[in-house]
Amino acid sequence: MDITMFVDTLWVVFAGILVFFMNLGFAAVESGFARSKNTVNILSKNFIVFAVSSLGFMLLGWGLMFGGDNPFIGTQNLFILNNSSLDFYKDTLTPNVPFWAKFFFQLVFCGTAATIVSGAVAERIKYISFILFSFILTLVIYPIVGHWIWGGGWLAKLGFMDFAGDTVVHSVGGWAALAGAIILGPRCDKYDKNGKPKAIPGHNMSLAVIGLFILWLGWFGFNPGSTMSFQNPADVAHIVLTTNTSAIAAVLTATATSWIFIGKPDLGMTINGCLAGLVGITGSCAYVSVASSLLIGAIAGVLVVFSVLFFDRVKVDDPVGATSVHLVCGVFGTLCVGLFAQEGVTSLSTVNGLFFGGGLKLFGIELLGIIAVGAFVFVSTSLVWLILKETVGIRVSLEEEIQGLDIGEHGNTAYPDFAIVAPIMASVNGTSYDEQIAGIQAAVSKPASDVVSPDVAIPVVDKSRPGAKITRITVITNQEKFPKLQSDLDKIGITGLTVTNVLGYGMQKGYTEYYRGVPVKTRLLPKVKVDIVVCKIPTETVINTIKKSLYTGNVGDGKIFVYDVENVIKIRTGEEGYDALQDEDKE
Repeated sequence: MDITMFVDTLWVVFAGILVFFMNLGFAAVESGFARSKNTVNILSKNFIVFAVSSLGFMLLGWGLMFGGDNPFIGTQNLFILNNSSLDFYKDTLTPNVPFWAKFFFQLVFCGTAATIVSGAVAERIKYISFILFSFILTLVIYPIVGHWIWGGGWLAKLGFMDFAGDTVVHSVGGWAALAGAIILGPRCDKYDKNGKPKAIPGHNMSLAVIGLFILWLGWFGFNPGSTMSFQNPADVAHIVLTTNTSAIAAVLTATATSWIFIGKPDLGMTINGCLAGLVGITGSCAYVSVASSLLIGAIAGVLVVFSVLFFDRVKVDDPVGATSVHLVCGVFGTLCVGLFAQEGVTSLSTVNGLFFGGGLKLFGIELLGIIAVGAFVFVSTSLVWLILKETVGIRVSLEEEIQGLDIGEHGNTAYPDFAIVAPIMASVNGTSYDEQIAGIQAAVSKPASDVVSPDVAIPVVDKSRPGAKITRITVITNQEKFPKLQSDLDKIGITGLTVTNVLGYGMQKGYTEYYRGVPVKTRLLPKVKVDIVVCKIPTETVINTIKKSLYTGNVGDGKIFVYDVENVIKIRTGEEGYDALQDEDKE
């Protein structure tokens, strides 16, 4: 192997590994944007989709994409497994990289297109239906579009340009996602009775941000790796910089746009903004200047914010914004080739776009490609979704959707330490949940042979002191205030407290919360409830102590509730009223 083949192969394999690593980024972003009850399902889909897409692309996809120069579909050497004629593909894409290295690089691109669909249909898609759809998409539909543009098909012959896949990857995944989201319909709690969208916040924005940075890193394999050569390092460096520049511009404009039009710099919009900038530059990263990439990213960042709001309002429920990021910005990025392409910015750029004296020719070709690909993919994927809907079904039951797909589809949860397990146990060894509970209750209520009856052990004798007033004081306040409250109550002799962690809400400190531009219905917040029953210590003393302990003058200090208590009975001794509240045993 000569040094040229060694360097190019190493570069293509390394870039492919970076693109493969993006699967983790998609999994993290999608699961972070989804509710916790669907986390296992999201993660599992991101595993299975790469496995399924890899199989489909290996069995037939590669052959349909690169098998000869037929204008519409590959027809030669379609099956590459156990094929002794792989020399047919020696000059495909590049002669300097061995076949299986080229195959791996194209494979991870195919997997990316399929992964895009996962987020748009999240939280209500049947697992088996998603698997079947992904297989068909990557076996037939994606490779046909890939052949038109990268495999020598009719669009390539017209001069259509899509360097790293704004149309081939992102728009294909986006059109398939849009079709799926429309046919599936919105989640059960997404719209109110008047059709107004309701916010459904994701459960872990930290995870979503981690996923975003992984995707950003992976894009430095996605775009620069599409050179499939490292013989001109200046080209690679230029693509790295246009990719990054577009991303940073989109971060800033998406943040500013959400700040201006929503009222706050929405983190979800910022994440989608960064992805929009990365998608927007993918098709033109080798054809435009760094200055143009700054403008492309800036526009993409604004575009994605309004796109998310638009799809919400037309009842296309996309939990992660995949259609806005990959479809809308994929289409926009393709148009940018026809607008901003500049001859000579890299050795790969040989045509000028509209803004650099090239006229409307390239822009017209790009627009034609967008329309053709959009029509083919949307119609074909809609047909697949409808066939699946009429056969295996595509949507889980309402009960399963409300409960969460983790239990219904996978039988486990992502956060078992925080899950209420009992109500969702269907059966154990054929015994229903209700039967299990009945058995436990019978076992508990059955008296053991050596246990004395309470009637014998504790005679019922009225030992209450007439005239002793008993008061229950309940305090609800923020959790962080409890330690000081406990200390102050101890100083006045209150040692018996019943403390409960509860959820509640008041004015939420006067702020309205938003998620991707939609107001969030007032959320229950963690509180602590403290119950005190007093008799010996004056009620007014206890109340004054609580007020002094909790008072700051700000919203959230808490509330005090005072109740009369009819009687108190100490189970161990049978004492009642005042005597039952005393901790010390009487001699």
